[in-house]
Amino acid sequence: QVQLVESGGGLVQPGGSLRLSCAVSRSFFSIATMGWYRQAPGKQRELVATISSGDITNYADSVKGRFTISRDNAKNTVYLQMNSLKPEDTAVYYCKLTVPLAVIWGQGTQVTVSS
Repeated sequence: QVQLVESGGGLVQPGGSLRLSCAVSRSFFSIATMGWYRQAPGKQRELVATISSGDITNYADSVKGRFTISRDNAKNTVYLQMNSLKPEDTAVYYCKLTVPLAVIWGQGTQVTVSS
């Protein structure tokens, strides 16, 4: 069974940075499209960023220029570098793996941006 384990969340002040990691337990990570999504209290889950198996990236307008998604196929891990964080970035961040015939979500990691 494939598992996604997120880490790196926490409390940070506005303007600060965090790096989220999502480790995947299976070796087909290299062919998967990976994504980061987030869900704030009372809101729907929304796309943050995705990266394809060919390293093509896509970002929500709200995070362009501040967040960077990347992947390390040797470590079966996808990262989300978050800079210039704002209070409105506060949410639970989820990692998502997509391969043909399967979509798998991680358990989420809390990011809180507050002074």
